[in-house]
Order: sequence, then structure tokens, then C-alpha cells
Amino acid sequence: QVQLVESGGGSVQAGGSLRLSCVANGIWLSLNAMGWYRQAPGKQRELVALMPSRGPTTYSDSVKGRFTLSRDNTKVTAYLQMNDLKPEDTAVYYCYSAAEVRTGVLDYWGQGTQVTVSS
Repeated sequence: QVQLVESGGGSVQAGGSLRLSCVANGIWLSLNAMGWYRQAPGKQRELVALMPSRGPTTYSDSVKGRFTLSRDNTKVTAYLQMNDLKPEDTAVYYCYSAAEVRTGVLDYWGQGTQVTVSS
């Protein structure tokens, strides 16, 4: 079982910055992809950024050049640095991980953290 614990959300004015953190706790064979999704009111959850265990990181077109996803050396913590925030970035941000556990590769989600950007 894997638990993803998020922190770092909050309120900021347009043009400001925030950094989200996600720590994975539990037992796993390997943490494969880690990243972030977001869901704005009345909209479907959408990909923000996703880093596989190997290969390049994927960013949504709306955040390219403004957001940066990184993982620490232990690979259990993921960070989302968000710069030049815009009101349309307002959403609940969810940490995501695809982890290999004893029963197979499963998807795990954090509880979500609110990001509010005012104009």
C-alpha cells in the first residue's frame, strides 16, 4: 500500500510562484511514474506533469515553460515548481504515482491540495 502526502498549496496573486511537494510512504517494489494532475470546478481532472521512471517528463501545453516537475535522489518525493501562475491554474492539485506492489502495478492518488490564483 502506498500513501501520497501532499503539501504546499495556497493562495497567490497572478504572476506569483508556489511549490508543491508529494512524499510517498508505504511499501512498494518500485515507484514508477510520479507526477501531478489537477481538477478545476466543473472540469475533468487533467494531467499537469508526469515523470516516468525512465524517459522525459511530460507537461501539459498550458504549463510548459512555467512549471517544473522534479524528484529527489531517493525518488520518493516529487516537487512541482509553479512559476508565473495564472488565474486559470486555480484547481485542486493531486499527486499521482504508478507503483509496483506485490499484487501488480497500481495507481495511487494523494488527497489533493488547493491552489488559488487571483488576478
